[in-house]
Amino acid sequence: MQRYIEKVEPMTLPVLILDSITVFPLIPISFEVSSEAAISACERAEAADGMLFAVQRRPIESEEQLESVKDAPGGETEGDDASSIISQVFSVGTVAKIRQSVKLPEGTLRVFLEGTSRATLSRCYDTASGLVADVIAKTIRVEDNGGIKGEALIHEINTAFDEFVKFLPRLSNELITAVKSIRNPGLLADFVASNVLINPLDKQQVLEEFNPLRRLELLAVIMERERDILSTELDIHRRVRRQIESNQREYYLKEQLKAIKNELGYTDDEDDEIDEYYQKIEAAKLPKEINEKLVREVKKLAKTPYNSAEASVLRNYLDLCLELPWTKLSKERANVAAARKVLERDHDGLEKVKERILEYIAVKQLNPELRNQILCLVGPPGTGKTSIAASIAKATGRKYVRVSLGGIRDEADIRGHRKTYVGAMPGRIINALRQAGTRNPLILLDEIDKLTRDAHGDPASALLEVLDAEQNKTFRDHFVEMPMDLSDCLFIATANTLSTIPRPLVDRMEVIELQTYTRHEKLGIAKNHLIPKQLKRHGLNKRMLRISDDAILEVIDFYTQEAGVRNLEREIAKLCRKAAMEIVETGAKSVKITAEEISKYLGVRKVRPETVIANDAIGVVNGLAYTEMGGELLRVEAVSMPGTGKLELTGSLGDVMKESARAAVSYIRANSEALGVDADFYKTRDIHIHVPEGAIPKDGPSAGITIATALVSELSGIPVRRDVAMTGEITLRGHVLPVGGLREKSMAAYKAGVTEVCIPEDNTRDLEDIDPTVREAIKFVHCREISEVLKTALVRRDNQDAQP
Repeated sequence: MQRYIEKVEPMTLPVLILDSITVFPLIPISFEVSSEAAISACERAEAADGMLFAVQRRPIESEEQLESVKDAPGGETEGDDASSIISQVFSVGTVAKIRQSVKLPEGTLRVFLEGTSRATLSRCYDTASGLVADVIAKTIRVEDNGGIKGEALIHEINTAFDEFVKFLPRLSNELITAVKSIRNPGLLADFVASNVLINPLDKQQVLEEFNPLRRLELLAVIMERERDILSTELDIHRRVRRQIESNQREYYLKEQLKAIKNELGYTDDEDDEIDEYYQKIEAAKLPKEINEKLVREVKKLAKTPYNSAEASVLRNYLDLCLELPWTKLSKERANVAAARKVLERDHDGLEKVKERILEYIAVKQLNPELRNQILCLVGPPGTGKTSIAASIAKATGRKYVRVSLGGIRDEADIRGHRKTYVGAMPGRIINALRQAGTRNPLILLDEIDKLTRDAHGDPASALLEVLDAEQNKTFRDHFVEMPMDLSDCLFIATANTLSTIPRPLVDRMEVIELQTYTRHEKLGIAKNHLIPKQLKRHGLNKRMLRISDDAILEVIDFYTQEAGVRNLEREIAKLCRKAAMEIVETGAKSVKITAEEISKYLGVRKVRPETVIANDAIGVVNGLAYTEMGGELLRVEAVSMPGTGKLELTGSLGDVMKESARAAVSYIRANSEALGVDADFYKTRDIHIHVPEGAIPKDGPSAGITIATALVSELSGIPVRRDVAMTGEITLRGHVLPVGGLREKSMAAYKAGVTEVCIPEDNTRDLEDIDPTVREAIKFVHCREISEVLKTALVRRDNQDAQP
């Protein structure tokens, strides 16, 4: 068991506060002091017995601590009072004796100190001569240098010191010899800590340990940690040096290559171009496969003659690939309320499209990993398919790019050309991503139904991969030759009809049919969008030109006949031009246009509306048809005359409509008795069915019950109600089958003054899509059999009925 000898002595000494300097007992040290307080402390010590208390300042860890340390007395700055010194310095310092001091020309003082003992700071106060501290000097020695334990600790320190020497080769031989010769545990710990340790806090930690053996144990732990740090630093230094040597070698070889190229007539611009490509590739942070491919292409470019055709292709290729957004994604907006606000502000109507997009945004908000749906908006021209796509991009926070597919007949327009061809270019999909600058734009595939095919290939087939969510993760353009991920793109296609789109392509898209606008929807679009747009375009404002609602409806009903609003916008633009000319010529401040004045600006009415006839008539029935322009009243006329049973069909009727007429004749023959028709009419009378406006082709099954009603009326001599219209397909058994376009047909009936419409019973669910104004004005009769249609449409006496 070790025996310790302890010596304790209270002392009052001048205070010297040091920054990052630790003074150890019996270890000489020199340093410079510059502040007046520090110089004063040294001078006061020399004026007495040369003794002072050297203590290290605590490290600054906060701004508040920095403010309190500024200008502290006894240190390198001046000011403040002695009460704050205790908290600013460590509690353990060293009682030291000044061996020598030298004043330097700069006004500083070089001090040579030698510590005598460790000391604990008790109190610090100001005196007339300067800052003074009460300290308790304490020295602990161990007998026989700690015995076996001391020898073991000294051996451990020497071993650790030998490891240190490997990492610090600049240590002097005298220092190494001194360490090996010291056998006193306490002195060895202080000597090694003073001369080997780098961190002032580690030195302070050793200073604060008064027990010599525990001091050696603490030093061993610190040295082991410092050795690991030095080893790591050395490894880093070696790697950096190797990299520098490699870079220097590369630079040397490049300079040699540059000299060779100069001899061969190459210019510096070529080298700058190659270096620029390398820099761009490194800055782009591309995926590994793409990075390696582009580096190979740059190396190939470096070996290719500058003005050759191949070099031009390589430059175009590299420029394109470096502009493509391989990893860049724009931030999507997944806020249903904000998206709804944008869609409602930009478009009136189109409720199905808006609802579908809002559903997509809601699901995307709950599941960000949701695959993007591929939508196809199908509808007549001018119904807002293209413009709603731009609004969807705005609502979802995506970049918007439009790709026009109308008239494309070459597969290379979609997939691009291979680089081997002269004038090779990337396809439209890659160009769209390049234009967007992000990997998740909204790409509008406009007029997808206008794709054509020829000997060069089928572009619709090339779109199969683009629009397949399972395959477009690795879409390969023939020009780029590397996989591009299209799964984050939102594709929206537009078409006027599905009939010309290949079936496999339709299967990959979610089809949303856009219905024609009602007159009230057109009125809202005109007021909220078209009129403000045209006013701005023609230099007018709301005060200068006012168009009444009745005037707008007049334009809709009698100057346009369309499903959309393009012609309506043209007519509004014409009104603006006329108003602008009137304002300029007459000096009027404003122009107000009413329904009565429309003809003054737009001329005579362009559209003759179909209306019901004046009286109930035999063989004349109001049918309803659906066209690209919307719904129309389609009048069917039937007459019979003595003959041999011939059936004549006129009015540019299609095959389906002719078949409906034959089916109606067969049904009447089979049920002639119940219908009150001569059973031999097909032998004794010729029948002629005509649909007016013969220059317009007509086809479809929905006129079946209309033709049957006209025939029954003609053959039975019973008039048809003039205020009834109908639509539906007929079977040989007299069943009424559902048809499409009921929304548009009902609007046509409403405009024509019809009060009752016979519709198939299976079309009852479609009544929800009909304009509320139309639903209130028209009575819809749901018919399962033709007999129900005849009961409603024919003007009968009380004792007549039509039950087959």
